[in-house]
Amino acid sequence: MTDHIIVEQPSAHPGVQLIRFNRPEKKNAFTRAMYRTMTEALNAANANANIRVTVFLGTEGSFSAGNDIGDFLAVAMGGGMGEELIDFLYALVRAEKPLVSGVDGLAIGIGTTLNLHCDLTIASDRSQFRTPFVDLALVPEAASSLIGPRVMGHQRAFAMFAAGEAFSAEDAREAGLVWKVTTPEEVERQALAAAAKLAAKPPEALRIARDLIRGPREEIIARIDEEARHFSARLKSAEARAAFEAFMRR
Repeated sequence: MTDHIIVEQPSAHPGVQLIRFNRPEKKNAFTRAMYRTMTEALNAANANANIRVTVFLGTEGSFSAGNDIGDFLAVAMGGGMGEELIDFLYALVRAEKPLVSGVDGLAIGIGTTLNLHCDLTIASDRSQFRTPFVDLALVPEAASSLIGPRVMGHQRAFAMFAAGEAFSAEDAREAGLVWKVTTPEEVERQALAAAAKLAAKPPEALRIARDLIRGPREEIIARIDEEARHFSARLKSAEARAAFEAFMRR
């Protein structure tokens, strides 16, 4: 466990598991330990009949700034993306219960692509979604190169995942990445309320409906693996070294 991830089942919302990113001093950038804790929570939910929905929340003004660059560079030096990140992505895809996210503020990299795996996302009107993969000489991850075009269409997906354009909350809603846009003060309440409504539904009927809507998991897992191979190769490139060095000099 890590204090940077808080996992709880709020007594006010039976059936709901809350995963809160709690590293505000780093804008909730994810470390390897944070990925491990989130993976354990998602896997535990699959086996726990008392958990019917999982909700992801960040802190005020920050959902997540993506991978912790220092932590990520340490992993990159050893080759690969890091098993903790891959395990977390697998856990997202294999989650058997609905996933809800409440986004307020920055949602960068995996802070954006995580929401592609959520069934309902509520964002504050000050949220910004951005994936600077190519700017860092890398490639999309989390099967965003597969799910993104399906959800958003080719041009919007290209603008986000290749061109690295920033999307406002309203842009993201129009693109299908976000369900609702509300005020920063309302994000958490509305995300938990939506989760509570799902938790009250017949669980097996909801599971089947969700599986039918989301489609086979195998294709998504295969795309995660394909992206990871390219990502790992790019991490060793001269382009990526130069991009990361420039980032660290900021």
